[in-house]
Amino acid sequence: MHLAIIMDGNGRWAKAQNKNRTEGHKVGAEVVKKITTYCSNNPEIKYLTLYAFSTENWKRPKMEVDFLMKLLDNWLKKELETYIKNEVRFEVIGDISKFSKKLQKRIEITKEKTKNFNRLTQILALNYGSRDEIIRAVKKLCDKNLEVTEENISKNLDTANFPDVDLLIRTSGEVRLSNFLLWQVAYAEMFFTPTLWPDFTEKELEEIIENYKKRERRFGGI
Repeated sequence: MHLAIIMDGNGRWAKAQNKNRTEGHKVGAEVVKKITTYCSNNPEIKYLTLYAFSTENWKRPKMEVDFLMKLLDNWLKKELETYIKNEVRFEVIGDISKFSKKLQKRIEITKEKTKNFNRLTQILALNYGSRDEIIRAVKKLCDKNLEVTEENISKNLDTANFPDVDLLIRTSGEVRLSNFLLWQVAYAEMFFTPTLWPDFTEKELEEIIENYKKRERRFGGI
């Protein structure tokens, strides 16, 4: 199974707790660890894609963006041990060329040190936007002088080495995709929960997965 999650609600959680938005992001990062560990111990889940930073998130206040970049760098450094312990391969989709050289290096180090694990592949969507991804894929086809077909587009997306999404979850009560994996969720089952991301638990994820298993996926057929 390929599970994708739009992790939404850190800011609203912090506001409800009368805390700074950065506190919401810190707690949200800890939830990432818990959910990734849970998925690594569930043999049915082989891919976990998390929407961590979108191409639109640069519009946020510079202080918050700077904090998120520092949080990601520190988190990858700290959680490398967790990746190794749980045999999780780390991958990234999105255009990370806009990140600092230090953060890019941290990302590459984490990918390199976990590349041989296969219990679970965790994919962070970083500076990711689906429209941007599709445009970049089409440009690759033009550069390679390839015909624009569904197969060729799929092979040139950031997710070329991963299967399409089976189950998409969005937390926080919002019911939209927000430019996330528009191509890859064409036939995914979708769940929208009012739970804010910092409050999301392994138990709720388990309940959603059980509900997912009861759905009949027709992929356009009868």
